[in-house]
Amino acid sequence: MTLSSSPLFFLLCLFSFPFLSFSQNQTALNNDRLQKAYTALQALKHSITSDPKNFTQNWCGPDVCSYKGVYCAPAPDEPCHQTVAGLDLNHARLVGTLPEDLGLLSDLALFHLNSNKFKGCLPNSITSFKLLHELDVSNNKLSGPFPSHVLCLTNLKYLDIRYNKFTGTVPPEIFDRDFDAVFINNNKFKFTLPENIGNSKASVLVLANNKLKGCIPKSIINMRNTLNELVLLNANITSCIPPEIGNLDQLTVFDISFNNIEGTLPESIGNMKKLEQLNIAHNNLAGEIPEVICELPNLKNFTFSYNYFCGEPGRCLDIKRIDDRENCIAGRPDQRPHDECMAFLHRPPVYCDSDGCIAPPPPSPPPPSPPPPYY
Repeated sequence: MTLSSSPLFFLLCLFSFPFLSFSQNQTALNNDRLQKAYTALQALKHSITSDPKNFTQNWCGPDVCSYKGVYCAPAPDEPCHQTVAGLDLNHARLVGTLPEDLGLLSDLALFHLNSNKFKGCLPNSITSFKLLHELDVSNNKLSGPFPSHVLCLTNLKYLDIRYNKFTGTVPPEIFDRDFDAVFINNNKFKFTLPENIGNSKASVLVLANNKLKGCIPKSIINMRNTLNELVLLNANITSCIPPEIGNLDQLTVFDISFNNIEGTLPESIGNMKKLEQLNIAHNNLAGEIPEVICELPNLKNFTFSYNYFCGEPGRCLDIKRIDDRENCIAGRPDQRPHDECMAFLHRPPVYCDSDGCIAPPPPSPPPPSPPPPYY
């Protein structure tokens, strides 16, 4: 690993202190911050029930800065004193729980526990991580409600809790925070996309593989200056695609596959000039693919299989990777049976309101008045 790609390099840049300010002989014996870190790290070690790669084998003695996965840097408020600024246990395959004593690591800027088997809750004591910039506890077995205490971490920019067993709702306040990236996918959350989703400044928003309700709020277009990746696949969304979605012209990835999306594909998506990947597969979309979408200059992967589209411009076939299977497009291979297409096209029409939500059909006109009696 090069220095420029390592957690240590990240911490040196974040803490903005020169490398030469390190004191090489500070330990928990002569530094109060490192003493607290020693207590926290020993508590974590004793909470680990399996360490198949012997990751914590050298977690002995007071020199915590030499522990594997522990990164020290000068304390922001006391440059002459080292502190534990990063904990990176990614891919260690550790089994255990996270103790409350972790809160003693109050100078952490980076906390990575990706790809382990930690279970239980994310301890409330992490609210002491006032400098935390990155929190990655993805791919574990953590459970309980959404850890709303992470919203108290005012310097947090990168939140990754995907591939866990968190349940319940997600507080709307998550979209009011100044996060750059939010990954909460592959949990067991059940919530409605709130109107304030457009307040988010995130460049990456991944909510996939949860149980969302409702439709895609029109306010999402307020993210047009920052949002690069929007991934809502398999999120139980029942919605139309609001035409205003085309205002998200900074998007490079847009994935709403495996939902219950109805209606047609808005031509406004042709405004997404930076779009590279568009996946709308496994929905109930119909009509024709707008040619302007297939003319997007950077579109390399366009997947719209398992819908009910009946028309596809020839320009679409020039895209590097295209998947148009299981539609109703005449002359293309691997399409739905004719009878299945006819049954779908002759079902009662779906109405989309001005917000992109599926609306009840308009009321039938009143029957005509009977003619006046003839005398």
